[in-house]
Amino acid sequence: MSEGTALPRIAISGHRGMPSETEQLVDQAIRKLLATTTGDITGLSCLADGADQIFARAVLDHGGAIEAIVPARQYRDGLPEAVHAEYDRLFSAASGVHTMDFTESDSEAHMAASAYMIRHADELWAVWDGQPARGYGGTADVVAHAREHRVPIRIIWPDGARRD
Repeated sequence: MSEGTALPRIAISGHRGMPSETEQLVDQAIRKLLATTTGDITGLSCLADGADQIFARAVLDHGGAIEAIVPARQYRDGLPEAVHAEYDRLFSAASGVHTMDFTESDSEAHMAASAYMIRHADELWAVWDGQPARGYGGTADVVAHAREHRVPIRIIWPDGARRD
């Protein structure tokens, strides 16, 4: 899409557990992309640590809305305790919440949530190093799913970014 084109519904998928320097680079890249968009933006996010929370914060700061996608009833408990407060803050700011019909927060639930986002998004922004998924439902799988369903994808992996 060209610069200045409205992207009303953007789904996010991306790596978790990135070094703080990479998180800062990703935050800058997402904010730069958002600055080129116009119109009302809704971000679709599972609000996990890493790319999901970085994206959700940036969308809210940009004046957009976020919708929380909850993969499973036990999802929050499966996130690192250190990100619970930010998850709760972003969840409270969500204009909508969509909960998948899973109890356990496992790879099947996570992929189902990602597939839901793809079905309801105009574009996928993927914070992805281009490597295969480390487990089913990882970012590479989400990108493949978006490609299969012809949802446009914007890969975000800034120069200098790395994973542990």
